[in-house]
Amino acid sequence: MISPRRIAAVLKKELLQLRRDKMTFAMVIMIPLIQLLLFGYAINTNLRHVPVALVDESQTELSRTLAQLVQATQVVTITEELATPQQAERAITESRVRAALIIPPDVAYRLARSPSVGLGLPDATDQTSSRPVAHWIVDGSDTMVASAIKSLRTMPLTELLKLPPNRQVPTFEVTLYFNPEQRSAVNIVPGLVGVILTMTMILFTSAAIVRERERGNMEMLINTPIRSIELMVGKIIPYIFLGLVQVAIILGLGHVLFDVPINGGLGTLLVVTLLFIIASLSLGLVISTLAQNQLQSMQMTIFVLLPSILMSGFMFPFDGMPQPVQIIAQILPATHFMDMIRGVVLRDASLYELRWEILWMIGFAVFGLLAATLRFKKRLG
Repeated sequence: MISPRRIAAVLKKELLQLRRDKMTFAMVIMIPLIQLLLFGYAINTNLRHVPVALVDESQTELSRTLAQLVQATQVVTITEELATPQQAERAITESRVRAALIIPPDVAYRLARSPSVGLGLPDATDQTSSRPVAHWIVDGSDTMVASAIKSLRTMPLTELLKLPPNRQVPTFEVTLYFNPEQRSAVNIVPGLVGVILTMTMILFTSAAIVRERERGNMEMLINTPIRSIELMVGKIIPYIFLGLVQVAIILGLGHVLFDVPINGGLGTLLVVTLLFIIASLSLGLVISTLAQNQLQSMQMTIFVLLPSILMSGFMFPFDGMPQPVQIIAQILPATHFMDMIRGVVLRDASLYELRWEILWMIGFAVFGLLAATLRFKKRLG
C-alpha cells in the first residue's frame, strides 16, 4: 500500500533541500521574471528606427525635405551622411547601417517630369519621366529589414505631393544587396551557425569544473603542478575542433541543399569562427566556476542561451529592439557573431571591415578565461 506518511516525509526532505539550495530557488524565480521582461520588450516585428545613411547629391531644399519625410516615418533613422554611393556601400558592408538613401542631383527635375505631378513640362511621358525620384540600396541579408525599407517606396512622396488616392505616385527605386530574392534560407543558415555554436559550446564547458568536483577529481587537480590557466585552456581546446566541424557541416549542407552563397574568404571565416568559439567556451567556463552542481550549471546555461537566440538578431531584427535591450544584447557574444558571420558569408566583409566586432570578441574571450581562472584559484584556496 502507498503510505501518505512516507510520501510526506520525502516531500518534507525535498522542500528542505530546495530551501538550502538558494541558487536553484533564485533561478526558479528569476529566470521567468527577467526573461519575461526582456523578451516582452525585445521581440518586436514592427521595425522602427533602422539605421540608414543618406547620400544627398542634390543639396537642395527639396532633397532635405525628402530626407526629413523619410525619417518622419520612424521606420528609419539617418545616422550617417555620406558623400558618395561607394561610401554608402562600404557602410552597409561594415554593418554600420542597414541601408542608404541616394538622392540624385536632378531630383527636382525627375519629380517635375513625373506624370502624376502634372506640372505641364514638355515630353512628360518620355523615358525620363519613369525614372525613380531617388534610390535605396539595402542590406537584403535581413529579409525583415529589406521589407521595411521597401514599404517606403511611395509613402514619403505621397505626403510630399499631397496627391489624391487615385493618382499614380512616383517611387523610390529599391536595390537589395546580398539577397535580392529575399530568400529566408540565405538569412537563416549563417545565423544558425551562431545559434548552434552557442548552444553546444556553452553547454559543453558549463559543467566542466563542476563535473570534476562531482567525480572526485578536484583534489587530484589541486595536487598536480598544473596551473589554473593551463587547466582552462586544456579544457576548451578539444571543443574548438568540434565547433569547427559543426560550422563545416552547417555551411556545407546549407550551400548544397539551400544554395546559400559563401561569398567571403575561408581564412576570414575561420578567424571569426575561432574567436566566437573561444568566447563561447570561456563563457561556459565562467558558468562552471559559479555553479555548485551540474543542475545549477544547466540552469545558468539556459539563462544565457535564450537571450542569445532571441536577442542576437537571429529570429528578430536587432534594430527593432528598444535601446536598453540592445545594450544588454551587445554583451552577448552571439549578437556580435551574427553580424560577423553574415558579413563574411553574405557580404564578403574583410577582417578590417569587421575590426570592431573582432576586437570586442577578443576582449570577451580574454576576460572570460581570466575570470574563470581567478574563480578557480579561489576554489583552490
